[in-house]
Amino acid sequence: MATVLGFARTLRAAGVAASPDRVEAMLSAVAVLDVLDATAVYWAGRLTLCSGPDDLDRYDAAFAAYFGGEVPRRSTPATSAPPRTAATAPLEQGGGPGEEGEAPSDLAVAASAEEVLRHRDVADLTPAEREHLRRLFALVRPAAPMRPARRRRPAPHGAVHPARTVRRALRDGGEVTRLLHRRARPRPRRVVLLVDVSGSMSPYADALLRFAHAAVRARPASTEVFTIGTRLTRVTREMRLRDPDRALAASGGAIPDWSGGTRLGEVLKAFLDRWGQRGTARGAVVVVCSDGWERGSPDLLREQMARLRRLAHAVVWVNPHKGRAGYEPLTGGMQAALPSVDAFVSGHSLAAFEELSGVISRA
Repeated sequence: MATVLGFARTLRAAGVAASPDRVEAMLSAVAVLDVLDATAVYWAGRLTLCSGPDDLDRYDAAFAAYFGGEVPRRSTPATSAPPRTAATAPLEQGGGPGEEGEAPSDLAVAASAEEVLRHRDVADLTPAEREHLRRLFALVRPAAPMRPARRRRPAPHGAVHPARTVRRALRDGGEVTRLLHRRARPRPRRVVLLVDVSGSMSPYADALLRFAHAAVRARPASTEVFTIGTRLTRVTREMRLRDPDRALAASGGAIPDWSGGTRLGEVLKAFLDRWGQRGTARGAVVVVCSDGWERGSPDLLREQMARLRRLAHAVVWVNPHKGRAGYEPLTGGMQAALPSVDAFVSGHSLAAFEELSGVISRA
């Protein structure tokens, strides 16, 4: 029962509305099945927890990540033993633990294939591995940074609330029997993502936009997404679509400079002139995702980065090449930007995106 409840929580985090009645239905189904049969458990959950076609990909990704191994599929009856979830299920055919050793019977064992894929460079993945990684991105839940709020609310601890304490005493006959408290509750801080979609960033643009989609889905009211290249394009509205593939397709249709050149200084100036001074960047955590290749003047980029640093609460620069051994920020754009950057991180793998989420939440 605890395993099923934990899987249901994972599904809800991935965006599948696994309601209590659906979870109860899965528990009833699993009670009459062989819980060591991964195929039976997979189809029991899929038939009871998914409410529509949009949930199927998220269900598959959550099942693979939570229980480990490949997602079971329907197969014709055979004389072999029923399939069970393997701890080292390969992403492609071949290379799996088929002939030697025992297959694990614990459905909650971690899958080493997913662990290896989490640390692989996105630019070096095969098409099959990219598709697998897209399903894992559905489980990414970037945490939002918090900021102190001015308005104080009732709380069990904190400063004494005189008015509420007196009103409570009047109801108790004029005796102060209990001190009531209040404190400021933190509120989400705005996060702004500027994603470079120029030609040099094309191997990473899909993964960066999927991370941006996960951030928007987690905090739609306090997250903004722009693409940068030769032009500035706001794609926040497109990123609010629930399905990541539809969101990226809509964003691709709205971006006029996909795989074009890079003029970071001019585009950053346009962002600050139109959006930054109006409050979008003021007090926000601004994440610039770019390799730093600049066709324009590095001096302009240096000036605009200093201007951004004065407006923003924190500036994070994500460069996918930083994850490679021996990398040094020698390009003119990176040399101009780094003095105004609070955190310089890589964005080349799923593990790097999880680290980036922690950097943003701690900013």
